Amino acid sequence: MATIRKSPEKRIFSGKRKTAVAKIRVTTGAGGIFYNFLPHTELGLFHRLALQEPLRIFQQELREDPKFDFHIKTSGGGREAQIQAARLAIARALLELSGSDTLKKAFIKYDRKMIVQDSRRKEACKPGDSKARAKRQKSFR
Repeated sequence: MATIRKSPEKRIFSGKRKTAVAKIRVTTGAGGIFYNFLPHTELGLFHRLALQEPLRIFQQELREDPKFDFHIKTSGGGREAQIQAARLAIARALLELSGSDTLKKAFIKYDRKMIVQDSRRKEACKPGDSKARAKRQKSFR
């Protein structure tokens, strides 16, 4: 059994994906996930499953239900990036609150992007060019 290191009276965690940012407020509760003020059951199937992945791995590895409520607010980016940022934030919150190394290893084994933020960003436009990689065309006539 994992012991909770810190009391989650009201803790805030965050996750990023591309330009999307998800902030999570963790409180003690029955294990509910609220995504932008809606219960996660209102989301589409794949989005709902993506948000539940960290919780299912937590239950499978530590053999107990998380007794936290996750209130997620997202901003920036697209819908998929916001869901991935929220998934990252949930996994980081569970790791921080449980302090379990077996849970960390399970997250990394399942999907490394669950706890490690993707560092790729859009390449900057070069001076005098229209895009990051496109070059001006040269006319030979």
